[in-house]
Amino acid sequence: MADIESLLREKRVFKPDPAFAKQANWGPKKLAELRRLAARSPERFWERMAKEYVSWFRPWKKALDWKPPFAKWFVGAQTNVSYNCIDRHLEGEHAWRRNKAAIIWEGEPGDSRVLTFADLHREVCKFANVLLAQGVKKGDRVAIYMPMIPEIAIAMLACTRIGAPHTVVFGGFSADALRDRIVDLGAKLVVTADGGWRRGKIVELKDAVDEAVAGTKGVERVIVVRRTGEPVPMKAGRDLWWHDVMAQAPATRPAAKLDAEHPLFVLYTSGSTGKPKGILHTTGGYLTHVAATTHAIFDLKESDTFWCTADVGWVTGHSYVLYGPLANGATTVMYEGAPNHPGLDRFWAIIEKYRVSVLYTAPTAIRTFIRWGDEHPNRHDLSSLRLLGTVGEPINPEAWMWYHRVIGKKRCPIVDTWWQTETGGVLVSPLPGAVATKPGSCTLPFPGVEPRVVNVAGEPTKPGQGGFLTLQKPWPGMLRGIWGDAARYREQYWSRYPKVYFTGDGAQCDEDGYFWVMGRVDDVMNVSGHRIGTMEVESALVSHPGVAEAAVVGRPDEITGTAIVAFVTPKSGTHANATLRETLRSHVSREIGALARPAEVRFTDALPKTRSGKIMRRLLRDVASGKETVQDTTTLEDLSVLARLRGQEEA
Repeated sequence: MADIESLLREKRVFKPDPAFAKQANWGPKKLAELRRLAARSPERFWERMAKEYVSWFRPWKKALDWKPPFAKWFVGAQTNVSYNCIDRHLEGEHAWRRNKAAIIWEGEPGDSRVLTFADLHREVCKFANVLLAQGVKKGDRVAIYMPMIPEIAIAMLACTRIGAPHTVVFGGFSADALRDRIVDLGAKLVVTADGGWRRGKIVELKDAVDEAVAGTKGVERVIVVRRTGEPVPMKAGRDLWWHDVMAQAPATRPAAKLDAEHPLFVLYTSGSTGKPKGILHTTGGYLTHVAATTHAIFDLKESDTFWCTADVGWVTGHSYVLYGPLANGATTVMYEGAPNHPGLDRFWAIIEKYRVSVLYTAPTAIRTFIRWGDEHPNRHDLSSLRLLGTVGEPINPEAWMWYHRVIGKKRCPIVDTWWQTETGGVLVSPLPGAVATKPGSCTLPFPGVEPRVVNVAGEPTKPGQGGFLTLQKPWPGMLRGIWGDAARYREQYWSRYPKVYFTGDGAQCDEDGYFWVMGRVDDVMNVSGHRIGTMEVESALVSHPGVAEAAVVGRPDEITGTAIVAFVTPKSGTHANATLRETLRSHVSREIGALARPAEVRFTDALPKTRSGKIMRRLLRDVASGKETVQDTTTLEDLSVLARLRGQEEA
């Protein structure tokens, strides 16, 4: 590992709108007060968040027990996530929320449902009783493999109600990937559906579950939601229909009083090698983190309709589709299908239909919308939007500007958030109304969080100098380990620098203290002895008016060590030819320097992405180097993209 150079320079600044600042949940004065408190004592700050945003059955004796790298937050306290997300909105001063929409759901075929908080309470209690009746006890693990339908939220909340840790496996994963997770976690019960809808076709989930469970010893029951109505095999003695067991279940079930450190969920992340890592999150600290950040960063009001477009199979869906919004008593939108079915305007139609006011989506989706053309959002009324957010990977400045201009109509603040599966919730982000924004920067840390960019020796870098993003102190939403593998946890996250969390991301911090994430350290390219982050070269390419999206990787080169290969998706109507290729190479040289000039530019209609929208650069490295792909491709959205890339000559 060597130090990373930072080449990108972005000078545009957008100050908070005074009218927005005046009504913000965390305006400039409150943010300044909370920053002072956090600077004096991060633990006292998080205690204040725990008191303000979470209801507890029993208070904590100690805020933090820190024995690096293992943390316990709110030691001795008791709470319950299901209670915080539902019950407390039916009681006392918030009892009026009983008939407020908790979940607005739209299926890909156009069907829809609304569950009020009272509806959600009834359904969650019933399924909690179903789980108990099927022998699931506190501490038993449940695997959930479902489409984005209300029953997935009901199943997750029911697990939290009785203290059964869940693992949600994204409904597009293969049977092998599902089996690996079921076996590693020791799941006792699987919740699935007969299928789900994706781009007008049925995704056959039950068949994958049957294949995954075959040969495993621990799974005793499979509960199946009827979504598509297609016939599926049901194994006698093991498989049960959701509607049958729910029809007989009592509609009340008290929420279990769980220790703050009781395991809440395990979410698996895959890498280029080795088995998936089961990231463990616990109850009290995680809930405090996501409830506070949801309220502050998204400025949620009682009247808001909040849409985080992530699938709940990913951590973004856990934290900001389900647990964070519902803990705040907010209305959250869930959509089952693809953004381009039946037309390229599906997202904008949903926003118009439900008057969505806060939208949280991925930079990859934004760049895809740019490629599809402005005419699709422009034909819909998006005037209900008042705040926009991005999540998943660094956003290129020009994609940020398009989002600001075309979707936000230059009036919506943008919160560019940085966090990870491992961190549980957002760690670095603007606070709308209180923090000026810069396109491409996630700006400043949330109070109580201490990120630091360091060089290879672990020393703080100078402003504008690239380095490695670390977290210097524990925070409540942090992972508590890798399920069943403490040694891997230490090695993966805590071995690089003593007592410091290594994020695996490259970054730089500018003269204003703003953070600019440069991409994964694994994606850094060593060109003629200079280490260059992929994000900066990609941003330079996307700043050209003819480019919708770009991904940059390195391939071995005898002279420079690494040659930069750019995979570029042109905007609709732009001719991909030799002239454009040379124009783009020169454009990168002008924007950030000749050092970053791509050796190759390859045009493509699509890039290999995970089902959560992240570009799989490790697969592109294989393509650029002419290697066969032997890496894990279970998270790939569309395998045909790889085949097309391999079949293309440089055009």
